[in-house]
Amino acid sequence: MKHPALFKPVQLGQHTLRNRIVFPPLTRQRSAQPGDIATDLNARYYAQRASAGFMISEGTQIEPRGQGYAWTPGIYSDAQIDGWKKVTEAVHAQGGVIFAQLWHVGRVSHCALQPNGDAPVAPSAIQAVKVKAFIETGPGAGKLVDPSMPRELTVGEIKELVALYAQAARNALRAGFDGVEIHAANGYLVNQFISSHSNHRRDEYGGSLQNRLRFLREVIEAVVAVVGPERLGVRFTPLFSSTDQDRVYIGLVEGNPHETYIEAIRVLERAGAAYVSIAEADWDNAPELPEAFRRDVRKAFSGRVIYAGRYTAERAARLVEADLADLVAFGRPFIANPDLPERIANGWPLNELKAATLYGGDERGLTDYPTYSQAVSLVTDEVMS
Repeated sequence: MKHPALFKPVQLGQHTLRNRIVFPPLTRQRSAQPGDIATDLNARYYAQRASAGFMISEGTQIEPRGQGYAWTPGIYSDAQIDGWKKVTEAVHAQGGVIFAQLWHVGRVSHCALQPNGDAPVAPSAIQAVKVKAFIETGPGAGKLVDPSMPRELTVGEIKELVALYAQAARNALRAGFDGVEIHAANGYLVNQFISSHSNHRRDEYGGSLQNRLRFLREVIEAVVAVVGPERLGVRFTPLFSSTDQDRVYIGLVEGNPHETYIEAIRVLERAGAAYVSIAEADWDNAPELPEAFRRDVRKAFSGRVIYAGRYTAERAARLVEADLADLVAFGRPFIANPDLPERIANGWPLNELKAATLYGGDERGLTDYPTYSQAVSLVTDEVMS
């Protein structure tokens, strides 16, 4: 077996995972319309990849205002819950473990996606830059557009949002998910509260780092009260290099990212969360996270640590062997290779990703990637004919 470190079972909350290969949250924009509902096609897509040790759903918005891209699924209506049941039942039938990623984009949205055409909501009325929303109707339909100017949330509305996260967690359990992940990364709502760039509030939710972490703490506490700490994870995107300033679309670059995110991880530790997921920069030649940060993550957090980025099997195995990670997520490779763990274990070549079919559309580029055995059989049949 290749890379045996990736195939040692590991405990995550109540679950013994069969390997350390994670299928991470990946937006694919293929929910049924109207209603942003997961479908049989989505169920087939997830079931194909259920050999992952652990799976997290694509971001699923907790309320209508939480949407920043057309055709992404939600988890706030009965129809959406029923749609996700198809997914969880299909994954569990394959022996998989899957959490729901609870998502609110905050200011990274457009009036065309908001109820009644209202402005998006955010910690402060600061427009998002170097990031796009995707709209289906109105001027610019079918295109990426600049987000609209948001309006600042009142304290009362913030408390209501905390309650919406808790309700989304209840809905996730009703849908059959094994737990939930709070999306606190990529410049979306929770990340907007944490960042001094997007949070200019002068009340208890702004100013000092501890105040900016208040929304995260309250959301975690509310969700833990619903699902328990052993069924909770949180995702962050700490960016360190000055070159990351041009890549703000995956997060917000803090003046002291080390301090900011170690303190955020301590919030998870105090809550007893099952895991923290660190999404790294994933473009070509992106700088690696500082090893000092990785080591301080280990010191600050006693739960499981997941890293995601442009990892190869070799790099992932080294990280696990060095005890800097417990699990490693593979995004693009898992999209193109539904049998990715088997391919890694055997050193088999990987399918190429079809970039043009990543977002929106039908089964093409979603469920039509062959497994290695299917590809070999197809080649054999062609030779024999």
